[in-house]
Amino acid sequence: MKKFALYFWLVLSLASLLFTSCKKDSFISSPDARLSLSADTLKYDTVFTTTGSVTKSFKIINENNQKLRLSKVKLMGGASSSYKMNVDGIATVEANDLVIEANDSIYVFVSVTINPGAANLPFIVSDSIQISYNGNNRLVQLQSYGQNANFLRNRVITGNLVWTNNLPYVILGSIRIDTTASLTINPGCRIYSHADAPFIVDGNLIVNGTKTDPVVFTGDRLDPDYKDLPASWPGIYFRGMSHDNMMRFAQVRNAYQAVVVEKPSPNANPKLVLHQCIIDNAYDVGLLCVNTSLQADNCLVSNCGNNIVMNYGGSYNLTHVTNAAYSTNYFFHKGPVLQLTNYTSVNGNPVSADLNAVFRNCIFWGETGFTDNEVLVQKQGANIFNVLFEKNLYRNQSDPANSTLSGNIRNVEPLFDSIDVNKHYFDFRYTKNPVAPGINAGVPTVFPKDLDDRNRNVGVPDLGCYEKQ
Repeated sequence: MKKFALYFWLVLSLASLLFTSCKKDSFISSPDARLSLSADTLKYDTVFTTTGSVTKSFKIINENNQKLRLSKVKLMGGASSSYKMNVDGIATVEANDLVIEANDSIYVFVSVTINPGAANLPFIVSDSIQISYNGNNRLVQLQSYGQNANFLRNRVITGNLVWTNNLPYVILGSIRIDTTASLTINPGCRIYSHADAPFIVDGNLIVNGTKTDPVVFTGDRLDPDYKDLPASWPGIYFRGMSHDNMMRFAQVRNAYQAVVVEKPSPNANPKLVLHQCIIDNAYDVGLLCVNTSLQADNCLVSNCGNNIVMNYGGSYNLTHVTNAAYSTNYFFHKGPVLQLTNYTSVNGNPVSADLNAVFRNCIFWGETGFTDNEVLVQKQGANIFNVLFEKNLYRNQSDPANSTLSGNIRNVEPLFDSIDVNKHYFDFRYTKNPVAPGINAGVPTVFPKDLDDRNRNVGVPDLGCYEKQ
């Protein structure tokens, strides 16, 4: 009996071994077959001072207990691509009918050769590799910097530094201006930040753009699917000890939080002055101020998750600012374009601070349908609370609470030139609408030029950042 049992066990073991062996030798054909990639994007951030060639790799991993056949591994740009591909030891632009053994993997090596001096070379050189199997398609994105640039990785700026526009600046990791340092950015500079690269100011930042040569801050993905994507980089953060910051003709686009200013200025000057600047397409908030001081004139804040948020008091003076939001392909316009409070919450308890704010000759407008009041002013506690709205146009069912009001226009369409949400085209000028209510509706100010750097009317200027010409 024992011999029979032993014999039966040996037969079962052999059968199991044969079954397992046959299974590993068979192919899995289900579209649910498990395939993983060791990377979904290969990024090449080498400085290309001359013709550059860099090789990176990724693995295609078969996670099944059966063989997996790849019907195709294809370099989508083909033979004309700047990239070259080697699949499992074979240099090719397309490999077909590749077999990956059960619980095994193959390597794909990708090199890129770029001449940064080539005429009309885009800043970002992109391509992709398509992996096809069992009716599925997976993509690995390829991205390189096609022009030479100043690459700054986890950089701390000390001393007094000046950036010129001879090359773009690419920020990787982060950049921080130290507490005793100053950075001046000259006209025409382009600053491209990676998705994990905040621009942190603990010292002093001076941005000297011009109308013809603005300074642009945006993300480093400039290929068509990503170049207008909000939250493509963190934003600019002016922190506690930062002081005497000035941004002139700066454009801050496609950030998560475009411009954040926090804590009081260490001196009597505004912590940040924004002069003829554009903040656009930020995912969370365009301009966030927390118990700080800010002056802005002739600026445009447009189409952000929340346009302007000022919390926990502070000192603010906004003149000739157009603050407008419409729903886009990226998010719905759901909250007020201006949110102003003198309090915050600490450990679940409200804490208030002094608030002094003046809004003059501004437009606060948003697409109808999601919020009734585009200007929201909220007060708690007994702190100083002085808020003045003088000669503004806003969309509100009722006038802002807790505020002094003088000559404002409520719930009258501003008649911007062109708003085409489907084409993502927004022109907030008055040129095509000579009867727009904001024309000749303001009060004189000390700012003679509009956002286009054109002369304002003497005596009775227009509302918002643009003057009708």
